[in-house]
Amino acid sequence: MLEVTGFTKAFQGVVALDNVDFSLERGEVHALLGENGAGKSTLINLIAGTFPWTEGSCRIGGRPVASLTPQAARENGIAAVFQEFSLVPDLTVLDNLFLGREQSGGFFLKRRQMRQAAVDLLDDLGFHVPLDEKVAFLSRAQKQMVEIAKALRTRPEVLILDEPTASLTDGEAEKLFSAMAVLKGRGVGIIYVSHRMAEIRKLSDRVTVLRGGKKIGTVATAEISDDDLIEMMVGRPVEQLFPKIEQKPGEVRLEVRNLTTADGSVIDASFVARAGEVVGLAGLVGCGRSELCRAVFGLEAVESGTIRLGDKVVERPSPPAMLAANLCYFPADRGSEGLAVMRPARENATMSALRLPSLAAGPVLKFWRENEVIRAPLTELALRPMAPERRVSAFSGGNQQKVMLARGLMKPFDVYLFDEPTVGIDVGAKADVYNLIKRLVEGGACVVVSTSELPELVNLASRIYVMHEGRVVAELGENERSEQQILSHYFGGKA
Repeated sequence: MLEVTGFTKAFQGVVALDNVDFSLERGEVHALLGENGAGKSTLINLIAGTFPWTEGSCRIGGRPVASLTPQAARENGIAAVFQEFSLVPDLTVLDNLFLGREQSGGFFLKRRQMRQAAVDLLDDLGFHVPLDEKVAFLSRAQKQMVEIAKALRTRPEVLILDEPTASLTDGEAEKLFSAMAVLKGRGVGIIYVSHRMAEIRKLSDRVTVLRGGKKIGTVATAEISDDDLIEMMVGRPVEQLFPKIEQKPGEVRLEVRNLTTADGSVIDASFVARAGEVVGLAGLVGCGRSELCRAVFGLEAVESGTIRLGDKVVERPSPPAMLAANLCYFPADRGSEGLAVMRPARENATMSALRLPSLAAGPVLKFWRENEVIRAPLTELALRPMAPERRVSAFSGGNQQKVMLARGLMKPFDVYLFDEPTVGIDVGAKADVYNLIKRLVEGGACVVVSTSELPELVNLASRIYVMHEGRVVAELGENERSEQQILSHYFGGKA
């Protein structure tokens, strides 16, 4: 269906993709695997027509194609669902689904036909999204569903899915996988980008691995182990992804008692976290663990309960107050909440530390000192490329995450809240995040990690609190941290 040969792309003299060959067969799921910055996004953007290739050739359905634009890609049956959404927030779901392809008769839109087509499409996918709601008011998972539905509405022959399950619950992801199976049966070729090895193993027929902009190889998924795939990605044998953390729990740094949020997403939740340890928050997407972290940081209104930092009760939690009290929070949605993506990495890294003496003289910012101050944290996190003046949107997902994490290294905090710290990033970037957590904990900090990744909970946390429908339903100690024991509480079973 699709064959590219010698694809090369250079941006201002920097080669992002170097002489890459790639093919897609009819009715195949072909996975793209590689670290952030490996060239995956560049390759799928070239295929989708986002920007032109510098060198190479392309054939679609056996026909040579001299160049591609987004419109030309659509006309050739190519549809893409990218990690960053392309929806218009002030339009409704229905309007977004038909944007640019409205059905009309004369001067009027055929609203009834469009609505019925949208209902049929969403029902076929098993997605439940209100058609008359503005996109701005949807959850991230709902926006992801709209993006997927929008791409499938055009009945593509080639479908590109870039981290499509990053914002979906397990149930919603299963509905997507079922839809993919139907599309495969119809002969649609699917290019699937994901860092989740289980998904790649379950869905794909072949895997192409990229590293440093070059193609390392294409293999049949059934004929290679996970460890060998990871070694192809990172260029070295996989000894151990998770570092051994010397945890020495000390004084209580964060204590939450009977906390209930105003919207009811968290109900009577309690947990304790100490200096020198990692505490995990577990549960399915939507169980309340993310909302609990947000409430502690002051982003969700608290109806009742207490939050204690050290020996002080925080009466009115707010982001400025919690930062001043030495609590740092990293949100799950780095794009919309964690970063100002159109600003340089430098500004994003320093925005929580503008009152530090090294950066401020009274009300005056010593902007000439920023690059000097951020050099150490960005180097420690191995930002690639090391370009502090580059806009955050121009970095890969894993490197965007590193820019956000650098903010927590600008000064020592007593408590760190990580919400889904490795969502949408590759194995190498995950290892960098885990090593950061190790350094913080062994330096005496208190770390709370809210994650849907069971291996992270098992390998990082000394204690784990499991949440279900807004409540803490179990606390698991050091000898109770197997994946099976954690899962046994996911649907509300009491400890």
